[in-house]
Amino acid sequence: MNFIPIKPKKMSAQIAEQIRSSILTATFSPGDKLPPERELAELFGVSRPSVRDALNILAASGLIESHQGGGTIVKSLMEVSAGSPLSELIKCERERAMDVIEVRKSMEACTAYFAAERALPEDVRKLEKIVIEMAENVAHNNPSIELDAHFHITVAQVTHNVVWLHLMQSIFDAMRDFQRGVWQAVYLTGEDHSSLYDQHRAVFEAIRSRQPELARNEMLSHLNFAEQRSSVYVNQKLK
Repeated sequence: MNFIPIKPKKMSAQIAEQIRSSILTATFSPGDKLPPERELAELFGVSRPSVRDALNILAASGLIESHQGGGTIVKSLMEVSAGSPLSELIKCERERAMDVIEVRKSMEACTAYFAAERALPEDVRKLEKIVIEMAENVAHNNPSIELDAHFHITVAQVTHNVVWLHLMQSIFDAMRDFQRGVWQAVYLTGEDHSSLYDQHRAVFEAIRSRQPELARNEMLSHLNFAEQRSSVYVNQKLK
């Protein structure tokens, strides 16, 4: 038999494997910053060159990217970001955003269902914190556009399915400008903000009480509302 001698893995490869595992188990989500090189070196108990080599391995595989002065960012597994064909299509033909919302209805009904089945206590606390902050905004008649996106992405994260999470993050990245336009043009009153809050809270309550079918239905109800209001915005732009 011709066995090949086993060689110990390079330190950088072992570091890269641990960081990759953290990304693929959603410890780090798309858009998150990794700790700085110096901090990673301390955490792993290695030299900074070893960490730098590990980050280069991950960058070459498309999992992260480094920005001068902006740190190292986790990339989406489904790269659909600002400047992508989908993002540009929505900018040029706003009615195409309605196609994306139709897809979201199917996707997010599932994420809500699985979130209700799989949510851990710390997941429930994350969602509850977002809902509480939304309530504070309603009380002060402030919009919750960033919290809205954060809630939906967190629901995907709570499924503990990294593909759901990366798909949702990518779609929200592509839809960011459109969503901001909807909020600025359509969700203008305290009643609008209160309705959106009530819908998000209903989804949260269904997840917290571990009722998958109810969570699915509440998410669909919310997205049907969002679809109707987004349609108003699109028709305004087409006139």
